[in-house]
Amino acid sequence: MVFFSHAGDNYSVGNIKVGNTKRVADAICELTGADEFEIVADKDYDMPYNDLIKLATKEAENHEFPTYKGKIDHIAQYTKIYIGGPVWWGTYPRVMFTFFRDYDLSGKTLIPFTTHEGSGLGSADTDLKKVYPKANVLDGFSIYGHECQKADIKDRVAKLIKDY
Repeated sequence: MVFFSHAGDNYSVGNIKVGNTKRVADAICELTGADEFEIVADKDYDMPYNDLIKLATKEAENHEFPTYKGKIDHIAQYTKIYIGGPVWWGTYPRVMFTFFRDYDLSGKTLIPFTTHEGSGLGSADTDLKKVYPKANVLDGFSIYGHECQKADIKDRVAKLIKDY
């Protein structure tokens, strides 16, 4: 499991302590026993929602590669990886593209998922296929951010991942 999540000011759910994507990722890990790597950006994204949208737009337009903390030492041991994030400007946040640049996931089965408020997967799945043409990118899934904050999120996730 690799994911980026954004706590703080979020569209539709307000200021949250645990990001929508992290809630989904934690449910997947609990249900599957998967290891978890959270992409934690070096840049501080804790800002009002409208400022975040402006920053995300700028990063996307400039094809930026924001840095992040940590690393995965033994990526080769994994054959199936869930890859999750919020939809920022139509796809994964740019910090995730930094991770994609840093790790070769060719030959692995990738399961994209996103949290959103109307974008669905955006182009996250097609972007993964472009970045990793030698990976098996499965049809992913998406969950509305406001649904992620509900107590039954684990049950919802269980239904979504049962066929993976």
